[in-house]
Amino acid sequence: MKQQTVEVVETASAPPEVLFALIADPATWPGWAGFESGGLERPGPDTPFGVGAIRRMRRGRTTGREEVVRYDEPSHFSYELLSGLPVKDYRGDVTLEPVDGGTRVTWHSTFQPKVPLTGWIWRRGLQRFVGEIVAALVSQHAGRSAPHGPA
Repeated sequence: MKQQTVEVVETASAPPEVLFALIADPATWPGWAGFESGGLERPGPDTPFGVGAIRRMRRGRTTGREEVVRYDEPSHFSYELLSGLPVKDYRGDVTLEPVDGGTRVTWHSTFQPKVPLTGWIWRRGLQRFVGEIVAALVSQHAGRSAPHGPA
């Protein structure tokens, strides 16, 4: 099956360190991202939210489990979905790049559908979902810019 890609880019007025802290700590997600719960199932061996950490977050009827696979504070955070959606090989990469007056947030995800011919459906839904997450992250601070679609 064909790999699907979702990408959202926005600019926030906050510095990368502030945004990285929000993204990395799943316990903050209910406060800014509309999740009912978020926390660590297993901390990382070197730093609690770092590589090897397993996060569990619930939004609506969906509980997602993901493993942190890259933790380059404050510029790059990556995770792989372990369970929660009917997709496979899901990886999310969040890049935080300093720009004049703030940070460019790029959230890039790739995945494959588990069920043939459903990739476009999941891509559309995940594009909307990731867009909501990035918009919520950016709206925590003034200076929100208009979202950009897939690159």
